[in-house]
Formats: sequence, structure tokens, C-alpha cells
Amino acid sequence: MPVTELIYSIIVYVFIFLFGITIGSFLNVCIYRLPKEESLTKRNSHCMTCGSEIKRYDLIPVFSWLILRGKCRSCGAKISPRYCIVEALNGILYVLTFMYYDFMYSPVKAILVCLLLSALIVVFFMDWDTQLISNYVVIFIGLLGVLDFLRWQFEIDLKPINDADLKSRIIGFFAVSLVLLVIELASKGKAMGRGDVYLMAAAGLFLGVKAIVAAFMIGLITGSIAGIIIKRCTGGSKFAFGPWLSLGIAVCAIWGNQLADLYLKFAGFIE
Repeated sequence: MPVTELIYSIIVYVFIFLFGITIGSFLNVCIYRLPKEESLTKRNSHCMTCGSEIKRYDLIPVFSWLILRGKCRSCGAKISPRYCIVEALNGILYVLTFMYYDFMYSPVKAILVCLLLSALIVVFFMDWDTQLISNYVVIFIGLLGVLDFLRWQFEIDLKPINDADLKSRIIGFFAVSLVLLVIELASKGKAMGRGDVYLMAAAGLFLGVKAIVAAFMIGLITGSIAGIIIKRCTGGSKFAFGPWLSLGIAVCAIWGNQLADLYLKFAGFIE
């Protein structure tokens, strides 16, 4: 790779990271305020201990937390490192996504996947904290699925409608969500929450049938392992399933069809 092209790529990825951590700062607001049904824009950020408003120069994602050593400038109270983790994680995921799709050739797909990953970060931590999944986030994921379908038609195929892709997304909408709905109704919400049902329905629009099934299997396996660990550590059996479904969706947003085909080959269903 020529030196000028390398420098150009580094500059682009630095800007993508900075943009990603900026969006990550907003994700922290969503994670904290959406379960409380608070406005995302009207109230300024403030210290959870002393209530003092955080100045703009202390709101620089990642860097402000590092400079202040994880403490409030006003009262010195500790600020959870998770704020910094969410911001950095979002920035890193943005960079990796654009590297995978190559920002020069598939920028729209990369943007849509980045937005999906951001939404899944919100779902992961919100459900972990409150065992709630915001309908607003689920609707946002569903809209991303619609936009990805439109992108696929006009950017890739240059056709008005791709019947196979449309059918895959429609079946994907119901494939896992209906199963979870039956479990949720049969258990009266004890084994599964309605938010999990809506999440998998919306994600099915984005991923399609093969990838959403693969995402569910990943979520089921990781969730079961996490459940066993949590039960041994805390003695409790109730835990959020949304974070592990989100993990599965995130993985399968990029490698879902490949993982599904790999399993089908291993099981002997396809050659």
C-alpha cells in the first residue's frame, strides 16, 4: 500500500473512531434515561452524586473520563468506568465495521451495521440494568432492517424488488420471535420477556431468516452459560436474556449467513 494511501486510511479511521465515541456518549444517555422515560435532549448531563451540571469541556468522550481519572470535577465522586467503556466500545466497533466492509466500496452497509451495533449496545446494558428493552430502540432496529433491504435492492442488485431477500427478511421477522412469543405466553413472562420477542422480530428484518436463527442459537448458548455462572455466583436464577440475544445479533449482522451455512454443511444438509 502506498504511503499516501496508508496515511489517508489512518486519518479516515481516526475520524470514524472519534465519531463512534461521540455516538457512544449519546448511547450512555439512552441507557440511563430511556428506562426512566426521561427526555434525551432537554436535561443536561449531571453528576449522579452531587447533581452538579457537567461542563462541556468535561464531556469529551473517553478522554474526559481519563483526564479526570474517573471522578467528578465538582465533588470528587467516582464515575463508573462503564461510561468510558461504552464510548470506547462503540468507537472500536465502528472502526472494525468500516474496515471489514471497506469504507470505499460499501459505505452504506457499514453505516447501517454501525447503527445496529450502537442500538444493540443500548439493549445490552439497558436490559442488564433494568431487565427492560425500550420499544424505541426496537423500532429503530426494525427501520434499519427496512433501510438495509432498500440498500440491497438499489445498491447491489439494481432491481426494484429481490423476492428471495424480501422473503428471507419476512420469514426472519417471524422465525424466532414467534417461538419466543409462545414461550413468553406459556410462562406468563417468567421465562422470556416481551421485549426479547420484539427485539428478535426487528432484528429478523435486518438479518434475514438464516442469520437470525444463527443469532438466536448464539444468544441461547451464551445466555445459558451466563445463567449458570450468575446462579452459582449469586444464587438467583433470574437474569436478563436480552444482552445475549444482542451479542448473537451483533455477531450475525456480519457473519450470520456464513455461520448458518457452516452449520448446515457440518450437519450434512448442504454440500
